[in-house]
Amino acid sequence: MVQRIVFDALLPSPLIWAAAVLAGLMVALALWRGLPGWWLRGLAAMALLAALAGPALETEDRQPLSDIVLMVVDGSASQSLPGRAEQTAAAVARVEAEIAALPNTELRRIDLGDGAEDAGSLLMTALSAALAEEPRARVAGAILISDGQAHDLALAPDMPAPLTLLQTGRAVDWDRRLVVKTAPAFGIIGEPLSVVVRIEEMGAMPAAEAGRPVDVTLAIDGGAPETYQVPVETDLELALTLEHGGQNVVQFDLAASEGELTDRNNAAVVQINGVRDRLRVLLVSGEPHAGERTWRNLLKSDASVDLVHFTILRPPEKQDGVPVSELSLIAFPTQELFVEKIDQFDLIIFDRYSQRGILPPSYFDNIRDYVLGGGAVLVSAGPEFASVESVYHSSLAEILPARPTARVLERGFLPTVSELGQRHPVTEGLDGFRPEGGGAPERAAGQPAWGRWMRMVDLAETTGETVMEGADGRPLLVLDRAGEGRIALLASDQAWLWSRGFEGGGPQLELLRRLAHWMMKEPELEEEALTVTAEGQQMTITRRTLGSGPREVTITHPDGTETVLPMQELGPGRHVAEFAAPEIGLYRMQEGDQSRVFAVGPSAPREFESTIASAEPLAPAMAPRNGGAVRLEDGMPDIRTVREGRPAAGRGWIGITPREAHATVGLSVAPLLPPWVFLLLASGLILGAWLREGRR
Repeated sequence: MVQRIVFDALLPSPLIWAAAVLAGLMVALALWRGLPGWWLRGLAAMALLAALAGPALETEDRQPLSDIVLMVVDGSASQSLPGRAEQTAAAVARVEAEIAALPNTELRRIDLGDGAEDAGSLLMTALSAALAEEPRARVAGAILISDGQAHDLALAPDMPAPLTLLQTGRAVDWDRRLVVKTAPAFGIIGEPLSVVVRIEEMGAMPAAEAGRPVDVTLAIDGGAPETYQVPVETDLELALTLEHGGQNVVQFDLAASEGELTDRNNAAVVQINGVRDRLRVLLVSGEPHAGERTWRNLLKSDASVDLVHFTILRPPEKQDGVPVSELSLIAFPTQELFVEKIDQFDLIIFDRYSQRGILPPSYFDNIRDYVLGGGAVLVSAGPEFASVESVYHSSLAEILPARPTARVLERGFLPTVSELGQRHPVTEGLDGFRPEGGGAPERAAGQPAWGRWMRMVDLAETTGETVMEGADGRPLLVLDRAGEGRIALLASDQAWLWSRGFEGGGPQLELLRRLAHWMMKEPELEEEALTVTAEGQQMTITRRTLGSGPREVTITHPDGTETVLPMQELGPGRHVAEFAAPEIGLYRMQEGDQSRVFAVGPSAPREFESTIASAEPLAPAMAPRNGGAVRLEDGMPDIRTVREGRPAAGRGWIGITPREAHATVGLSVAPLLPPWVFLLLASGLILGAWLREGRR
């Protein structure tokens, strides 16, 4: 119970102050005139003013409230490093026991995990949220059980009581970290680019390890690694060359050393998008024909394609008596194109080309070697392919995926996608094409709604992948690999009918575009591929294959554990699996002979950027309330009560400040004296002053 005097004035305060000033002036006047009763007059005035102020006795009944101690337990990824989980568990048990032994004190436990999207340890965010839920007047202190690595110090709350840290970790811990300082987002295929890496050392480095150069391996898309010796604490520029377009996953690995705290920050992944500077295509048309412009328009419409086009307008056997000096024709630079600069082309297209003595046999040898070495050749065949002048009767026969039977089918037929073609990315989904303006005749169920072609070359002994079929199920489009390169054979020169809208037209532009880009090894058109996309930590794994049957993918986690997931076939040759990554880091996917490396967030999470336990990051938050840190390695501390403003941490102990908070359960107010007492007192004093002054 607490009592105090309060005032319940009968008049507004300005009037009472004015009356007090007036009374003071009158008493001063009496004193100046020498009236002996001036002091009695002053006491009478004070009694009247006290009556007007209304003094009362307020009695408050209080109920004591317990003090609250906040305990934030850091369970982020860095707390899983050797020894820290055990230290944390022991510290939690000790704090709970110590607080339970203190009178009138409660403990609030806040468990903290990893921050979303690699935000790190959000200790201050958790502390602020817990503090907002408790009355500040009851908070006697906050205890953090952590390695001290907080990533939101700017959000530290204004603490009403001491903030202390029970620090996990060991004084002898040391670690190395691999950092990618700079890396380009894009790189030109075949041209060198540079990535700058750095090895940082942290903690109590052993004398045998400090400053020692270490081995770093570099691998692109999980290929054969290259090893470099990298000095520590030095920026090192490494050169690499991208071999294909699309996403290139560049992985760096630092060899782990014995005694190192963790190897979770010994790897880094950079995703670089490979682009071609210019796709160089050589188009050789054996003679002018209706489909020649189709190829030219397709290739010229792509701004990334550098097209070189030659049409044989005047073959050597043509003798019309016109002097060569009067012909407005460009001589076909055969030696320059097929000997000196053949390796500079990404794709060579023979469009209805026949052997007429323009290219000697040795040049076809060069073309064959060009394909075997990684180049690409597309043969768009017309009737000449079935004749004795066919390019098949050259060195190209060794790599062509089919042989002509010398028979040309001159009748209408409907091109169809084969069963294998339903799985191949070049022709996948083509049969779903619908003409925009109509005009296509009615087709039987299951047949594509596009127009017919009117001629094709009969093929035999096909060795590649037949993705489209023509008349009577004969091979129409055959794809194959030869050595390191690719070759395709289109057994008809009638694709231009689709571009002219004959019988409703067809997906001519899409088919030829896909075909050309498949031959130039664009990653999105690979028939055997394993790709990964991610939104946050939700990964979508897609397996594209020409094979059949169920599939399952093996996922290797950053910590080395494995998860095997069955894949669902969503379409012909397309299998998909969804996987929620439990943590950020580097994941490896394996399905059959296909593998993929993918980083969810950074390969080394923010939690592992600074792995050495330290109280320095939290010092600015602890200092304002005289808080401090105690290493758990040195022993479990005691918890003491300290007065406000005193140090709250010392060797082997931490402190909390009792708040002595209370709740008011009752309140009563009674006048200090009845009003008539003040009136009687004032009257007596005035009478006394009159009698004293009357006797004189």
